[in-house]
Amino acid sequence: MRGRHYSVLGHRSCAAARTSALAAIVLGGLLLTGCGGGTRQDSGEPDATYTVAIAHASFPAIQAIARPVTMTLQVRNTSTATIPNIAITVDSFSYTSNYPGLADNKRPIWVIEQGPGAISTRPVQSQAISPPGGGQTAYVNTWALGSLPPGHARTFTWRVTPVKPGIYTVHYTIAAGLSGKAKARLAGGAIPHGRFIAAITPRPPAKHIDPNTGLLVPGRYPPPPYPTPSP
Repeated sequence: MRGRHYSVLGHRSCAAARTSALAAIVLGGLLLTGCGGGTRQDSGEPDATYTVAIAHASFPAIQAIARPVTMTLQVRNTSTATIPNIAITVDSFSYTSNYPGLADNKRPIWVIEQGPGAISTRPVQSQAISPPGGGQTAYVNTWALGSLPPGHARTFTWRVTPVKPGIYTVHYTIAAGLSGKAKARLAGGAIPHGRFIAAITPRPPAKHIDPNTGLLVPGRYPPPPYPTPSP
């Protein structure tokens, strides 16, 4: 089932040293330097504007605690030049907790099981320290999938698990690069962005194993039939 899809503004942040980010960059064309100084991060990014179209956007409108779901965004390059690095920033996978004494006040609404991009093969047995997906960047909540030729599309997929019940709005913003010089726009000139509204129920939907097929099916297991008492 597709979630309700609206057109609104999203925003983003850079890791640690930059807490506001891609939305500010997309809106203002801000040029950011690297977190440690040195060469400008935008030095190799073309100063150009590219048109894109949101070919597909889906996220279930009704979800349940502990039941994995998928959010999908497909972006098509409708311009005549290759986009240097197609990227999407997603806001609101987490919330800010006011509980006192927390080392990190960000708490998940959805746990990201796998982000966009191919999963790299680890050469030796090891433990992943962040959600898999080759599209991760140094910018918080931003994923990039590389260059996008004219007429081609790139699909971003997030596999997430809801962990906090309630009704939430998830915003996303699309960019043509990570540094602000390469800008993405819709055909009418607007910044490509949108939102999903999702309701997370506190209990997973009832399911049971069908004894006739051995498959997991919706609903509660039916009670056994009881004999009709004799008159």
